[in-house]
Formats: sequence, structure tokens, C-alpha cells
Amino acid sequence: MLTVPAPAKINLTLEVLAERGDGFHEIRSVMQAVSLCDKLHFRPSREVGLKSDMPGWVVQESLVAKAVDLVRETTGCGKWVEIDIEKHIPLLSGLGGDSSDAAAVLRGLNQLWGLGLSQSELVEMATRLGSDVAFFLYGGTVLVGGRGEMVTPLPPLPRSRVVLVLPSVARPPRKTAQLYANLKTSDYSDGQITQRLVAVLKAGRALEAARLFNVFDRIAPAQFAGLDKYREQMMSLGATDVHLAGSGPALFTLLEDKARAEELYHYFQQQGWEAYLAETVAEIDNI
Repeated sequence: MLTVPAPAKINLTLEVLAERGDGFHEIRSVMQAVSLCDKLHFRPSREVGLKSDMPGWVVQESLVAKAVDLVRETTGCGKWVEIDIEKHIPLLSGLGGDSSDAAAVLRGLNQLWGLGLSQSELVEMATRLGSDVAFFLYGGTVLVGGRGEMVTPLPPLPRSRVVLVLPSVARPPRKTAQLYANLKTSDYSDGQITQRLVAVLKAGRALEAARLFNVFDRIAPAQFAGLDKYREQMMSLGATDVHLAGSGPALFTLLEDKARAEELYHYFQQQGWEAYLAETVAEIDNI
């Protein structure tokens, strides 16, 4: 059996520059892999079998089946596989779980079936599956451009703790498309927020909380009713800076101090919230 980790991600920055002619948006983002992760277990089989232990996970709605089909069609490989997905990343949270699982399928089948696909070939397939999938072939700390398919590895973020809270709010399946549809031209920026963070990382300087940014922070409360109350309570309990983790309702705060992160995590759990304690990772395979 082959086991491949599929980490969650947070967006340290997420800027939208413009709407593109192909229906997507041009973005600039620094994305960061974190230790909260799914695990995909691969076994050779006589047919494709896909299952998960998480309630609500539906194979037909996941990119996992599409990733398997894409690898078989692209390579002409006639082999079969059974994949058991041990889910830990919550669904429709903005933490990239489905995209990460799809990338893990590409990596796992390349190894299991001995396909010898290059990184560039895997990235090309990832881009066909979804905008965020390519990031998860790299992991660590990465600059993302285009609609998400342009990926440039960056020096790793100094090890930090990430406290995540998934508010108890409705999570519609088309949440990302709705968020983008609600953007105004005034929400667009020129990428300089992201570029300044890139400069900090390349210089090896400490990351200041003021460098973090998510374009959806302003408009998300209108889509996820009650989100602002969670953010306000997180800050009242001691979180100094709280942002959306991506294009979903999950919120995060970033801390270097382990004891303080654990304290906040326990505070949030005591509120009865769905909370997670993770840390930034430099390499996916080291999770």
C-alpha cells in the first residue's frame, strides 16, 4: 500500500487583479501548506474504487475521480486502483482539501504505476483539474499567479503555528464562484501587497501580521452569515490578526509562539467551535 499526504493550505495573501476574458480572475497569492492533512491510501486493484470515511463526501462531486480518469486517459495506462481517503480537512472550508486530494492522486498514481511523469507534465494535468491543484504539487510556501496555475516556489516561511476555526455557517457548493461574482472593481489591486510579502520572505525577515491580506475578508460576511461574530470573538479571546484562509468560511490566525497557539486553540474549543491546531510545513512529504 502507498500512502500520500494531502495537506490543507492557507492564503497568506490573496489579491484579485482583474477579471479575465476566459471567465476566470487574475490573482496574485502567497499560499502556504499546513500540517492539517488528508491521507490517501493507494492499492492496486482490478477496478477503480474510491471511498472516504468523511460524512458528506461524495465521489461524484470530488476531483479525485476526475484525477484518476485524467491520468489513465493521458498516459494510456490500463491499470486500476483502489483509493481510500482518510479525510481530516473539512469540506467546503476554503482550505483546499479537494484540490489537495486531486494533486495527491496525480503524485500517487505516478509513483504506484511507475509512469515517470515529469513535474511539468503533472502540473499540466493539475491545471486541467482546477485552479488550486498545481500548488499542491509543490506545497511549502509558494507564489501563485494567473488563475492559480502559475506556481513559483519561495523560501519557506519560518515555522509558525496556525490556529484554524471553521464557523458553523452554511457552506454552499458554489461558494467560490459566488465570492468572485460579488467582487467590485474597487476590490481589485495591483499585486503589490503580495510582492511586498515575497520580498520579506526572500530577505529572510520576520513576517508581520500586517502583511497578511485576503480580498474576500470584506465581502465574505455577506455570504457567510455570522462570520463576523466568529472573527470578533476570536480577537476578543486574544487572536491579534484573523483572516479568511482562502475562499471559504475557515478563519485563521498565525503565531510563532507554540504555547500561545495551544492556549488559543483550547480557548476556541471551549466555545464549542470546530477548531484545528496546525503548523506551516516546508515540504509536503515531511508531514
